[in-house]
Amino acid sequence: MSAADPLRDLGVRAGADGGTIRVWSEHATSVDLEVFADGDLAWAVERAPLVRDAHGVWEATSTALVPGARYGLRVDGPAGSDHAFNPAHTLLDPYARGLAPVADGSWRGVAVAPLGESGFDWGGIEKPRVPLDHTVVYETHVRGFSKLNDAIPEQLRGTYAGLAHDASLEYLTSLGITTVELLPVHAFVSEQRLVRQGRLNYWGYNTLAFFAAHAPYASATAQAEGAGAVRREFAGMVRRLHEAGLEVVLDVVYNHTAEEGRQGPTYSFRGIDNASYYRHDAHGRYVDTTGCGNTLDVGHVAAQRLVLDSMRYFAEELQVDGFRLDLAATLGRDDHGGYTPEHPLLRAMLEDPVLSTVKLIAEPWDVGPGGWQTGNFPAGFSEWNDRYRDRMRDFWLGDLRRERQTGTAGSGIGRFATRLAGSSNTFSLERGPLASLNFVTAHDGFTLADLTTFDVKHNLGNGEQNRDGTDGNNSYNHGVEGGTDDPVVNADRRRTIRNLLGTLLLSAGVPMITAGDEYGRTQRGNNNAYCHDSELTWLSWRDDERDASILETTRRLLRVREENPAIRPVRFGRLGETTPSASQMDWFTAEGTTMTIDDWHSPEERTLQYLAASTPEFEAFNRILLVVHAHEAPTEVVLPDHPGVTGYTLIWDSAGEQPVEDPAEHAPGERIRIPALSMHLFRAHGDQPGVVTPAA
Repeated sequence: MSAADPLRDLGVRAGADGGTIRVWSEHATSVDLEVFADGDLAWAVERAPLVRDAHGVWEATSTALVPGARYGLRVDGPAGSDHAFNPAHTLLDPYARGLAPVADGSWRGVAVAPLGESGFDWGGIEKPRVPLDHTVVYETHVRGFSKLNDAIPEQLRGTYAGLAHDASLEYLTSLGITTVELLPVHAFVSEQRLVRQGRLNYWGYNTLAFFAAHAPYASATAQAEGAGAVRREFAGMVRRLHEAGLEVVLDVVYNHTAEEGRQGPTYSFRGIDNASYYRHDAHGRYVDTTGCGNTLDVGHVAAQRLVLDSMRYFAEELQVDGFRLDLAATLGRDDHGGYTPEHPLLRAMLEDPVLSTVKLIAEPWDVGPGGWQTGNFPAGFSEWNDRYRDRMRDFWLGDLRRERQTGTAGSGIGRFATRLAGSSNTFSLERGPLASLNFVTAHDGFTLADLTTFDVKHNLGNGEQNRDGTDGNNSYNHGVEGGTDDPVVNADRRRTIRNLLGTLLLSAGVPMITAGDEYGRTQRGNNNAYCHDSELTWLSWRDDERDASILETTRRLLRVREENPAIRPVRFGRLGETTPSASQMDWFTAEGTTMTIDDWHSPEERTLQYLAASTPEFEAFNRILLVVHAHEAPTEVVLPDHPGVTGYTLIWDSAGEQPVEDPAEHAPGERIRIPALSMHLFRAHGDQPGVVTPAA
């Protein structure tokens, strides 16, 4: 970082002989550093004024700023509707690497030495750098993942160390995922409304500090040792996951802070420079495009720098592999409030020498005007594809309900097939199918099992009279609301789960599994369990609470995905051209004939044969055939007689509870029976297109 950079080295640089603090505030008239006694965070043992430079950076050097020192800021400035200065408040440094709570609800920063000087050693372990086309994301919660796992020592359950334990790593690697995406681990607090209700924010989307790992997720031993030990445990988790070949992606919340609306608590930004860090309207009121009370003003260079510095810190010093940007449309809003893919912050992420090498995943919406931006992020980002989620749920759940109630499903195969093939109607040719992060469920909403078990949300336990959480679930209870002993209903539900898993893991794009869906986890119909830190949200590790057949289906599908590059193209193909790392896709009817436009758009057409052949660039040639049949009655299909294909081997069948053990061989043109509401995947044998096999 250049010495000429006016916003360089913000925060504390601490050493054994003291350190320097640099804080940005455009409108402050004075900034003072306070360093507190180790045993009394209300007693300041040193106070020093910071001096402002021409760029709004305030700086001071103190011999008291050694690693472990607790410190805060007192900031004064002008009055006015945009300002909230109050020198009576002790404020948290926005760049604090560690935190210490105070009994009155305020916070102190904790100075920490660089990780390499704290005794931590990466041991030569490097980032796995999994290519996007091989990536399978597993969204989970640090605490919820291991809290109930008896194979982990009790003191480590629900911690960073618990996620890094051998039992956790063995499970994750045997499952076949590549990338663990963690719900927020930046230090966070619960909203004041929840505190008054005696509840808490379990998910963590209420960030207090963007440079500090959430201390309650560390083991009790690390918490007792202090901020430096918490950071070492976090880094140790990353190192262990990397050693197992697994990536770590962080769900990060840069769109708002824990200070809520103007009547909310003042922890940091509001007291340091409210007018600059938050968006305001012409009357000084907060502009809220997040639904959380405030919106970080990333149109301002200081807020942009805060976001970029935080991301670089976690990507470089703590070695994480990427970021899922919560409500990312907010991060692309310009000075007029509109979204633009050319926003300086988004461009800076893509052009930064560090951040451009990690995974960047956008949640492409917020709650402000024009907030739905799926497909509109620049090349280099993958996006949560809510269009994919809604279409696939509707195809396997809503359509089934309609067919049972009215005799017709109401929608055909074409829109399903478009999503299956990578959503080319949403993402540009330049961006390709890997721009689509495909998901059927996520942390918010029904679990996969609950999608098949409940027609409506059951959120009374949230204390909001069932008003919270979406009503648009696209779920279907298969005729009975909630759990049942009816074997037919339960068999139907498990089959639908297999179809949804098969669809997700056999689609072009980057798939994301929500933790627990791989074995049928339920939240008992709660589709907004953000305030439950309990067995409702923790993963179960008991055999009698895990569906072994669904778990084995997930593992089998993940192996199939890895072994068949035709399923995971890097690029969209062009008609009449051979595109490296694309897949040549051909579409056939149940009779084995090429689909017409009328077939594609017919609301009655619910059977499809999808033949995909890879165009090798880095892997061997591969061709698969996927048969999708989404009617209640069984049917017959004629396997396509396609040039170069000499035979088909069945490798997965969603109609069966268990994976195919003795695969059948079939010939092109052969007529085979397909059970109701099922998917069948074949490996197609034969010559590579364009390659002439020499005569014997």
